[in-house]
Amino acid sequence: MITRVHVKGILLSLLIGLSAYFISLTDSFFNSILLGLIMGMAIGNMIRIPGPYQAGITFTSGKLLEFSLLFLAFGISYTSIAKIGWMSFIFVMLTILIVLLLTISFSQKLKFKDSTCYLIGFGTSICGSSAIAAVSSSVTKNKEDIGISLAVVNLLGAIGMISLPLLFNYLPISDLKSGFMIGASLHSVGNVAGAGYAMGNEIGQTAITIKLARVALLSPALIFFRYMINKNSVSHWKEHFKLPWYVWSFIGISILTSIFNIPKQFIDISETTGKIILTVAMSAIGLKVSFRTLYQSGKKALLLGIIIFAIQILLLMIFALFL
Repeated sequence: MITRVHVKGILLSLLIGLSAYFISLTDSFFNSILLGLIMGMAIGNMIRIPGPYQAGITFTSGKLLEFSLLFLAFGISYTSIAKIGWMSFIFVMLTILIVLLLTISFSQKLKFKDSTCYLIGFGTSICGSSAIAAVSSSVTKNKEDIGISLAVVNLLGAIGMISLPLLFNYLPISDLKSGFMIGASLHSVGNVAGAGYAMGNEIGQTAITIKLARVALLSPALIFFRYMINKNSVSHWKEHFKLPWYVWSFIGISILTSIFNIPKQFIDISETTGKIILTVAMSAIGLKVSFRTLYQSGKKALLLGIIIFAIQILLLMIFALFL
């Protein structure tokens, strides 16, 4: 519940988040989510945020992160899975499964920080920032871990959006395979659209179709991932289904949008609203991330992100041979 003690922090987060969103509309290299995070970190580290702002910043970084998923859920439809063909679907599902299992293995054997490793791996395998927002409550309460993971995933997504089309232009692969690998590897829908349509309309359409099917797997992947990371710490199988209210709401909305014909205009408005709310939440998280922590933890997190992303692309290149 919002009280007077939250107002100042919420307004500050709104100011930064809305500024980041509108700046991103001018074809900025960074999407609004990463831009909001960066702007929040810059302000939070250059200016000492007064105490009366802290409660509102904490509220915004937590609750708005949850509410953003409810709006983003309207853009998910399980019918998109049927559009990509059974073989492409199997390869996408196998890639997600392998990346998630490798993420858990890396956290155990390579001594990466568990929470950061989990967030980066889950975000890379599914849909970037939205996936991290969905799984974050199951992994950590530390907003700095969330901020670092978001920074890594969004940065690699932006780099991949530029580098993958350049790479595929030099490889003797078909438009179908290029679209498949772009849609099944890049982190956000924006990354996929930017890279795919840069190579041509046919590749862009294929990439978006693959990406939407991949995003539709967010809910089952979340349940599976929660089970894998918590299987040794729960006493009864029912505890694996004790998901936060907003996750169950997310699953319910995505099921409804798959069954009923929701007007496209409503879906577009919901997705835009969700993106704006998520940007504001990221700005609040940025206000809580120190440059010292980013420097100390960010180097290993970036290395981890590169390793997972590279493995994912390699897997997809192998699978693409069979398309």
